[in-house]
Amino acid sequence: MFSITPNPSFLSNEIEDILEKSLNNKRLSSQECLKLFSAKDITSLGIAADEVCREKHPENYKTYIIDRNINYTNICTSGCKFCAFYRDVEHSDGYVISKDSLFKKTDETLALGGRQILMQGGLHPSLKLNFYVDLLKSIKAKYDIHIHAFSPPEIVHFSKLNCIPIRTVIQKLKEAGLDSIPGGGAEILVDRCRNLLSPKKCTAQEWLDVMREAHKLGMRTTTTMMFGHVETIDERVEHLEKIRELQDETGGFTAFIAWTFQSKNTQLDTDPSSKRSGMGLIGSYDYLKTIAISRLYLDNVINIQASWVTQGPKIAQLSLKFGANDMGSTMIEENVVRAAGVSYRMDKEELESLINDLGYKAKQRDLYYHVIEPVPL
Repeated sequence: MFSITPNPSFLSNEIEDILEKSLNNKRLSSQECLKLFSAKDITSLGIAADEVCREKHPENYKTYIIDRNINYTNICTSGCKFCAFYRDVEHSDGYVISKDSLFKKTDETLALGGRQILMQGGLHPSLKLNFYVDLLKSIKAKYDIHIHAFSPPEIVHFSKLNCIPIRTVIQKLKEAGLDSIPGGGAEILVDRCRNLLSPKKCTAQEWLDVMREAHKLGMRTTTTMMFGHVETIDERVEHLEKIRELQDETGGFTAFIAWTFQSKNTQLDTDPSSKRSGMGLIGSYDYLKTIAISRLYLDNVINIQASWVTQGPKIAQLSLKFGANDMGSTMIEENVVRAAGVSYRMDKEELESLINDLGYKAKQRDLYYHVIEPVPL
């Protein structure tokens, strides 16, 4: 039986049975996942998620990675209502990164012990595929570094702009030096939500198709969920179900990362209807509940990452007791969430301290969750 002594007002027999089922390594249904979201006692969810996490990760350490988010352009035609970072083509603040700037950022990343750069940008209307191929080749010619770049919306955009199939786009980028694909742009993988938030961006099916093709080509990717905006709880579960189904098919996801929508400076922030619905006001309670349920439901995704970038260091630390086994990146540079008014910063020492304070050892890792020795400074 589940080891928590239930409080009848918080933990029902039905919820207790679902948690026990998960602890016995039995797959939860989408209806059982939905039922867990109705639970009031997140402590019980956290304990169950922590137990499942320890079964998957019996090692006495938690991981992190040193990398840098490099936004190669902020010019974007998508116009997502939740984004405060993008600029229109003619905007005075619009930019496309120069190679000199890119190389400088890469040098700084390596100097801080990083072995990976993450590159993402807006859906630029005129940069053809050759621009990105040249960018990748120029980095690989100069550096021995892992390139984690171009989320599915960018891949779909490249495909449509160049009239080339998605698979061919990924092949060309891989040949030029792309090592893995980040899970950005997933938001909620339900088209009702996407049509409200980002109607010009790829559909839910297109996002999944990019990841499927990447996995078939032997490339690993991450997967994400941004929640707390227009989605219902049912749609949050539907998102998790689609991730789990694709992972069953391909096994290509290395990790799941969830974070809460940040509304400041976005179109949704100025929308009166959004204010009434409480958008952007999702707190730590709902975040921790969602992380715990994700661990219980995504039984085939081994690694779950905490989001200190949106939740701050203390809640991210607590996430390591709610099913997460990884603290994510030191984020030497991060611009998108910062543009939405959230500006948490952590260096390597602080991140390691948060892990160590819980009684774990802090270990640096690569994208594939192989523990690596840090580069000497």
